[in-house]
Amino acid sequence: MVAVSGDAIDPDGLLRITITCSNTLLSACPVCVGLHHRIGSGHRSDTSEAGPVPTMTAVAMLSGMTQRSVLITGAAAGIGRATALALAGRGWRVGAFDLDGEKASDVAASINLRGPSAVAVGGALDVRDADQWRSVLDQFTASSGGRLDALVNNAGILQSGPFATIPLAAQQKAVETNVTGVINGCHAAYPYLSVTAGAQVVNLCSASAIYGQPELATYSATKFAVRGLSEALDLEWEDDDITVTAIWPLFVATDMVVGMDVGPQRTFGVRLTAEDVAAVIADVLSRTASTRRKGLRLPRSVHRAVGAQARSLLASSAVGPSWLNRLVNRRLAR
Repeated sequence: MVAVSGDAIDPDGLLRITITCSNTLLSACPVCVGLHHRIGSGHRSDTSEAGPVPTMTAVAMLSGMTQRSVLITGAAAGIGRATALALAGRGWRVGAFDLDGEKASDVAASINLRGPSAVAVGGALDVRDADQWRSVLDQFTASSGGRLDALVNNAGILQSGPFATIPLAAQQKAVETNVTGVINGCHAAYPYLSVTAGAQVVNLCSASAIYGQPELATYSATKFAVRGLSEALDLEWEDDDITVTAIWPLFVATDMVVGMDVGPQRTFGVRLTAEDVAAVIADVLSRTASTRRKGLRLPRSVHRAVGAQARSLLASSAVGPSWLNRLVNRRLAR
């Protein structure tokens, strides 16, 4: 016997369908097999209190006929972890990947413990390796028919201090992670994004890309590259119905700022949490998706600053002459 129930569970119109079947094996029931093939689902075996026969419950989160899926890099900790948890809470199927695959898998496991409607996978990904990107994306999209609603390029590293004192190898690693990693991700994800209506890319930029920051020179340069890539791809991929957004936080209370002591940090302090940034990312993805479902493509900025400080800096840099921007940043860096 098969029982099916469904109810709307969030403002975005996602629908949860629960299929309970008295067959011990999902494959033994032609009804369940058909439903599972059509919508895709996770399933688990429960013991019924009414008797010894196990029940099989399949749960699917549907937007149309498919749960929205997002792949997040650098998801083991900090902003990436907070974003994975925030989007899972909004009904997204989450792929949490990180150079530290064990911690990323722990994040996914914590999401899955929230209940059968929470779906996440986690594992290792070195964003510098294009082959790893292709493998991870193939595996992650295998259960969604090739669908990828969003990519969040969050993985990044930072070295601070006088440019000439930071080993060249460390600075090159930052370029490979922060720039090559984002390029690899966008390039590898494009085939999946381009076949998903209203797909989105979110790239973690930084307020250090407003004006080059002393003692953060290479990190700042990498974020200028992310800024340019985001602007270019948002234009280039418009006909593919893909939007690209750059997120601009100032200093965030994560492991990246532990032990840091540079002028801009002393001036502005560390006022943002990882959850602050994750909330903005989740808002960007949800608002854009909601607008698209209404058949609208409203004028929008590629750049989204996080916090009052970053918003003020970004706005003033857009109207100030270059000599004034240099003077202001020179003083802020003291």
